[in-house]
Amino acid sequence: MGKRIYVCHTFYNVYVSLLKEFNLPEGEQGKADIALSTMSTDFSGLQERLASSGVFGRIYLLEEKRDSYFPELAKYKRSYHNIVRHLYNRIVYTKKLGKLEEAYMTVDFRQYDDIYVYCDSDPIGYYLNYKHIYYHAMEDGLDCLKYLDGAHYDNRGHFKLKAFLSSLNVIFIQNGYGKYCLDMEINDLSCLRHTCPKYKVVPRKPLELALDSGQKRKMLHIFMEDADAFLQELGEKASGDCILFLTQPHPKSEEARVRICHDIIKEYCQGCHVVIKPHPRDLIDYAALRPDCTVIRGKFPVEVLNFLEGIRFKKVISIATTALDTIDFAEEKINLGDTFWDRYEDPANHNWRTV
Repeated sequence: MGKRIYVCHTFYNVYVSLLKEFNLPEGEQGKADIALSTMSTDFSGLQERLASSGVFGRIYLLEEKRDSYFPELAKYKRSYHNIVRHLYNRIVYTKKLGKLEEAYMTVDFRQYDDIYVYCDSDPIGYYLNYKHIYYHAMEDGLDCLKYLDGAHYDNRGHFKLKAFLSSLNVIFIQNGYGKYCLDMEINDLSCLRHTCPKYKVVPRKPLELALDSGQKRKMLHIFMEDADAFLQELGEKASGDCILFLTQPHPKSEEARVRICHDIIKEYCQGCHVVIKPHPRDLIDYAALRPDCTVIRGKFPVEVLNFLEGIRFKKVISIATTALDTIDFAEEKINLGDTFWDRYEDPANHNWRTV
């Protein structure tokens, strides 16, 4: 197997990359590199813990920039309600963004035989296509296309024409429609409204179940600064009638997310001790907001809790996340659905299933 690198934008991306590496033959493990994009996630300390684990060879920080970082691109994103003018601007935007990102790419991607990119809708996708570098796209979150198929949602109207132009690298569309995207790994094809010829089904659960005790322990210590103390503290709290609430970074309004937290605890958690697991991108101080609850410290995917022995919850509650499907430590799993957000913001902001 040739040299490979994973480009990660979230903690969950790192989690899946670890699963893939742990499931390789022993002789192939420890030979991959990983790049942590600083664009949307503060990985705070994860780089050092990954280096100590020995799972990856080199750990890079990737300084890709949002398109808003380049003010000269704004004029190409305006809507003129004219398909010809729109496509012309799109062509110019695609090339300019790829070229502008070149100054911030701290990794020589041409040295790798296999490049695995989570969320290639981010600038890394534009850059790799601009440089004519082939890569494998990766599902950004577990079954995330079930809730938001970004390729179709972002390209509403004349999708077939745009997909054809993307296949020629005239414009760029993420999630398997770019010319230099070799394939896209997804967890489950059956839950998707749209298919793409480049989709490649690689279920995540078998990768989790294949981990041995040593790999599970290593996973815990990579994502948690003090896994042993955390396990002891959580074990004391998460016994009896305990409910785990998984927050999310939606809606964008922090005030709305505060109301959501209070309402869910009031409506669904009466008479039980509540443990709150903040989403890595949800920066609300829940310990201050709800001192009556136990707030899980650290940033890591909820799936990591499967590796904590002796932890069991009466219920786990979320709003719209497929991560519930992977949870083994709860008697009941409640997914309220994205319509729950209708109370707190305009449904148009989260009703993504219309395309």
